[in-house]
Amino acid sequence: MNISRIGIDLAKQVFQLHGVDRFEKVVMRKQLRRAQMHEFFKELPPCLIGMEACGSSHYWARELSKYGHQIKLIAAQFVKPYVKSGKNDANDAEAICEAVSRPSMRFVAVKNTDQQVTQAEHRIRSRLIRARTALSNEIRGLLGEFGIVIGLGISQVRQALPILLEQTDGQLNERFRQLLSELAEELRQVDDKIKAHDRRIEATVKSDERIQRLMEIEGVGPITASALVAAVGDATQFTNGRDMAAWLGLVPRQHSSGGKERLGHISKRGETYLRTLLIHGARAALNACTNKQDRRSRWAQGLMARRNRNIATVALANKNARIAWAVLSRKETYRSAGI
Repeated sequence: MNISRIGIDLAKQVFQLHGVDRFEKVVMRKQLRRAQMHEFFKELPPCLIGMEACGSSHYWARELSKYGHQIKLIAAQFVKPYVKSGKNDANDAEAICEAVSRPSMRFVAVKNTDQQVTQAEHRIRSRLIRARTALSNEIRGLLGEFGIVIGLGISQVRQALPILLEQTDGQLNERFRQLLSELAEELRQVDDKIKAHDRRIEATVKSDERIQRLMEIEGVGPITASALVAAVGDATQFTNGRDMAAWLGLVPRQHSSGGKERLGHISKRGETYLRTLLIHGARAALNACTNKQDRRSRWAQGLMARRNRNIATVALANKNARIAWAVLSRKETYRSAGI
């Protein structure tokens, strides 16, 4: 078989393959078990292989590239238009094979193991933060049923719990105080786990100069910088900074036609976690720029005066995303004198 391109529909145990030759003639429709994948592609002459970007795609991209194959990953929403009829594994593999041949197709960069480990660290940390927020709200709600209202913020809960547990005025009976003590201990355990993840993430700063360069941007700390490097690597899969900002969902949604531009709210597409980190960082940077007179700070102050603080926050996050693209893709150092 003279195969020039293969589309693979990935799964846990059964993989569907669709191959064409250089004349676009179908020369292979094949199903492989997981244990057969390595042996089959090891014997196959090097060719272009397309796969949907999914949970195991980065692993298989690294493994199959060892045999000399060129691997390209495609987001699932870009494959869907090429499915010709009903959805099944064979049709999906054919659609992937067709989509990977398009010259204007957007591809997902293959992640290495370090990137995947860092992303796993961030996902676990994010889950723990959500669990801590839920636990804090539960404590606040239970105390509210006893007429005790705590101020906003998790720090207020931390400060109030020791005081409430020491009170002996009878407002809380012994059984509820025991429950409250267990919840307080659970909150401390979650806090300790989050701090442990923070320490591990911050430790990667010393070993990665890309993270160090990103941290020079106002509003980008070690958590945001490591998450960016883990998600986009050197960011060369994006043509320019706007493309990366659009992928993060930090540009306006567009519905233009007939030469008339119609821009809406920010699209909120793409990587939600990274967008959240960039916006939180931009909000902190805006708080710190109030008394500064550099060009960037004056721009942010003027935008807040003309529009409002939330719009200025998202605009600064958008700008930081574009700067991050330049720092990563061009291997440059951030120049704080400019905007």
